[in-house]
Amino acid sequence: MNRGETVLRLDDVARRYGDLVVVEHIDFTLAAGETAALLGPSGSGKSSLLHIAGLLEQSSAGEVEILGRATSGLNDAERTRIRRDTLGFVYQFHHLLPEFTALGNVALPQLISGINKAKAEKEAKRLLTAMGLGERLNHQPGQLSGGEQQRTAIARALANRPKILLADEPTGNLDPKTSDVVFDALLKLVREEGLSALIATHDQRLAKRMDRVFVIKDQRLVEVKRQDA
Repeated sequence: MNRGETVLRLDDVARRYGDLVVVEHIDFTLAAGETAALLGPSGSGKSSLLHIAGLLEQSSAGEVEILGRATSGLNDAERTRIRRDTLGFVYQFHHLLPEFTALGNVALPQLISGINKAKAEKEAKRLLTAMGLGERLNHQPGQLSGGEQQRTAIARALANRPKILLADEPTGNLDPKTSDVVFDALLKLVREEGLSALIATHDQRLAKRMDRVFVIKDQRLVEVKRQDA
């Protein structure tokens, strides 16, 4: 994709659970190489919106387009393939496999995709080194600090070279100083790789560092003017 082309589009998306409306009338586009922050308090619908955008959850209405392809009519296998080949996910908790080293955790998604071990480990080493973990490749998660674990999880999310990164409070479980280190590494690598990223956060200070800022308010998505972010 060329920079500026739309990689993700939400068109009049809604999510309801019976009579409970989580979000509705959501219109959003994300361009290639663009970063966007998604703000809102706990319970505002940020996670649901990310899950819909990432094809982890079906919307109740509307359409999700990824790389120009409508996804509402796809079966589970097709949705899984798009998630595997196009999307990367980072969560508040790292969910690393404790029995694997940092290198092994990052190589694993590539091995599952059919990449040979030598190539997978080479890419894992490159990503971990870019995240400042070149000296921690052979450490297991229990031997890493919280910030190091989360940087490993970010490297893992990028292992299959996704076009879009979706992150749900990726620094929400860290102290402010560690949060800054992790967020610096995340943004640096996203921009170096030319990725698009939609990052949910409650931290307005971090949100201001992204290209655009959105807030969920009264079940709707509103873009925040830069001077108000």
